[in-house]
Amino acid sequence: MVELDGDDIRISSRGKLAERDIVQFVPFRDYMDRTGNHVLSMARLAKDVLAEIPDQFISYMKSRGIKPNPAPPPYTPSGHTHHTQI
Repeated sequence: MVELDGDDIRISSRGKLAERDIVQFVPFRDYMDRTGNHVLSMARLAKDVLAEIPDQFISYMKSRGIKPNPAPPPYTPSGHTHHTQI
């Protein structure tokens, strides 16, 4: 697992280095809640396993020169008029 998790050293195959680390291993036994709260255990596990995704995504987009689209204008309901009753 340590060899495949490229946090410290990028893995290579047939002489080609991996562009990025896409594998995240965590010791499952460290997430077993001793009180029996499996929901909490799984939530903590998911948080740690998914923690690297935002940085991986940004790194991928930057490496390909892909920039985000501009933010859309704020939503305003069309056809909605405000009438004041007297």
